[in-house]
Amino acid sequence: MKKRVFGKKLGRSTTARRALFRALVRAMVLYGSIKTTKAKAKAVQIQINKLIKIGKAGDVPSKRRIYAYLANDRSISQKIYSISTEFLQTSGGYTRIVPLPRRLGDSAEMVRLEWSRKIEIDKQSKEGKIKGGEKQGRVKAKLVEAETEKAKPSLRSRIAKFGKIKSKK
Repeated sequence: MKKRVFGKKLGRSTTARRALFRALVRAMVLYGSIKTTKAKAKAVQIQINKLIKIGKAGDVPSKRRIYAYLANDRSISQKIYSISTEFLQTSGGYTRIVPLPRRLGDSAEMVRLEWSRKIEIDKQSKEGKIKGGEKQGRVKAKLVEAETEKAKPSLRSRIAKFGKIKSKK
């Protein structure tokens, strides 16, 4: 007899399940969408919606609850709080589940869990932390991108180098 049983165990112990949910929430906040199985997505969707609802309160205890849930990961908890400010007018439905083709190995139902609204993810957070602060990190990333673009020779110049096509210059 199942009485007052809530949530999915997903074949894991309590600590492993908690770690899985933290990792999925972290990936969702960092990348904006995650590709996972349907059971995991439905289980973690509840947790994400709860965290956004807690963050909408905007007071110190709510920030501490988010911080505690994410195992004291300050950067992710701040991002959840900033995402929750974009959903102030919405009362629910912060995420959506989009079905994908089944996984080839075990034919598991795969889905993409994403935000219901377009939320701009900072490119800096995807690359990881760069020493010297946020502004210097962004400038450094832009310089690296510019150098790689300069270093790549165009297709026409590479082919002209071997004499197959004459350059139009």
